[in-house]
Amino acid sequence: MTPRLQCLVIDCPDAQALARFYAAVLDGEVDRPDPRWSLDDDWATAHLPSGDVLCFQRVPDHRPPTWPDGAHPQQAHLDLAVTDLDAEEAEVLRHGAVLLDRGEPERGWRVYADPAGHPFCLVRE
Repeated sequence: MTPRLQCLVIDCPDAQALARFYAAVLDGEVDRPDPRWSLDDDWATAHLPSGDVLCFQRVPDHRPPTWPDGAHPQQAHLDLAVTDLDAEEAEVLRHGAVLLDRGEPERGWRVYADPAGHPFCLVRE
């Protein structure tokens, strides 16, 4: 039997806050009851309309990744497909993201940090 992805777990200083951020950006639901996980201050989830689940695990001494210098590697990041980079940029910034790299206008992607400092990209479809 081939394994299947159950979820992506992201370390962070505040699990609930980061779950709310990604649920807002991706139109998801925070902490939907799910028998696979017990939810508390150290663990939160964002169930997405696609059926995917992002999980957030509180790490007391969390050190956010640094991008692009790599002093603290990003280790993993999300690429979020969008049709309108400008509109979606405004939306993620409204929810608390920070722009890290906009690049040239013709480039089809931009880099942001979520509220816990993890890099993620908006990529034009």
